[in-house]
Amino acid sequence: MFDRDKWNEIFSTIRKNKTRTFLTGFSVATGIFMLIFLLGAGRGLRNGMKDVFAQDATNSMQIWGGRTTKAYKGTPEGKRIQMVNADLESLKTSIDKIDAISAMSYIPGAEVISYKDNFGNFNVSPIHDTYKEIKNFDIIEGRFLNKIDIAEHRKVVIIQDEVEKILFPKETSLGKFININKIKFKVVGVFFKKDFEENSRDIYIPITVAQKIFNNNDHLRRISFTLDNVSVEESKEIEKQITYKMAAIHNFSREDKNALWIQNNIENSKQFSAMFSGIEKFVWIIGIFTILLGVIGVFNIMMIVVKERTKEIGIRKAIGASPVSVISLVLMESIFITAVSGYFGLIAGVGLLEMISKFNLIEKLYPPAAIYFLNPQVDLGIAVGATIVLVVTGALAGFFPARRAASIQPIDALRDE
Repeated sequence: MFDRDKWNEIFSTIRKNKTRTFLTGFSVATGIFMLIFLLGAGRGLRNGMKDVFAQDATNSMQIWGGRTTKAYKGTPEGKRIQMVNADLESLKTSIDKIDAISAMSYIPGAEVISYKDNFGNFNVSPIHDTYKEIKNFDIIEGRFLNKIDIAEHRKVVIIQDEVEKILFPKETSLGKFININKIKFKVVGVFFKKDFEENSRDIYIPITVAQKIFNNNDHLRRISFTLDNVSVEESKEIEKQITYKMAAIHNFSREDKNALWIQNNIENSKQFSAMFSGIEKFVWIIGIFTILLGVIGVFNIMMIVVKERTKEIGIRKAIGASPVSVISLVLMESIFITAVSGYFGLIAGVGLLEMISKFNLIEKLYPPAAIYFLNPQVDLGIAVGATIVLVVTGALAGFFPARRAASIQPIDALRDE
């Protein structure tokens, strides 16, 4: 039942002690604000990093040739391990759980790309048609390379949207011919992707064309493949199998860690998830301790309130006030301060996250970091749950001072100075 007199008395006490009440409420609001903001920021960082890493399939592996660091059976120290087409075919037939496999080659020397009077410096990467199954990006116009392009050595190209903006500022690129080292390639597609590099500008051409007309023989820069339903432990065994296979082909020691570089995204994705789970736990610990500091502030202020009103409480009890009414008075004030402060902290935290997301504040303040920070938000259930927990702990913070107030004997209270 709503007790108007009790609430009038609570508001009267708050008005008499505005500064003290404000500072206590501020500490509580700061606690819930920090918890909400840190959780949302952590989620934004996780979303951003996940979005960036999503360009590589989480079940994929990549292989690069390195340099030997020890001599082995006639192979000298410092020899560069150059992968070739035969390595791709060997891995394709020797690893059972490969789902899709592709290689990336390169164009020797400088790359000069132009269209009419427009020029630019871009990354030209010769690839297979299966590359899109390993790298995640969106075709926004036209199509990707296909098997016929590879088999018939077609001079076709797909370009990143950033490349299109530079070479074709006022017209569509599809069907037009661009020059790569003075050789014409027809644009058949435009794609979009996110990348670590702020100015990522990529062009993909059929690998067979590059190996035929740009004089790089059958050399490969990287071999990439996806694995079908493989655990982390199984992926590590496949890493070992690859190392042994390539060591036998290129005659280097199996123990030479620098002769071959293998990126295991199956293992990396698990480590990534574990890392951000740890960050979220750390954020919860910081937030909870911040809230506890606010609750301790509520406890202290209620102890002071009880101390200041000892004589008043004694008079109440002398004229017949029950211990329950005394406890409820102190508890109501404690819960009110905690709930209102927690609500403002919750609104401030959610509001700041919404502003960051809606107005792209990270991108405006520090553009290079924007790619790593996406949709900062906190689950409504967690936000409301945290506020409820805060109110409950606030009630507990008020309960002990309230119980002390209820235990005061009228005669002792009247003697208090």
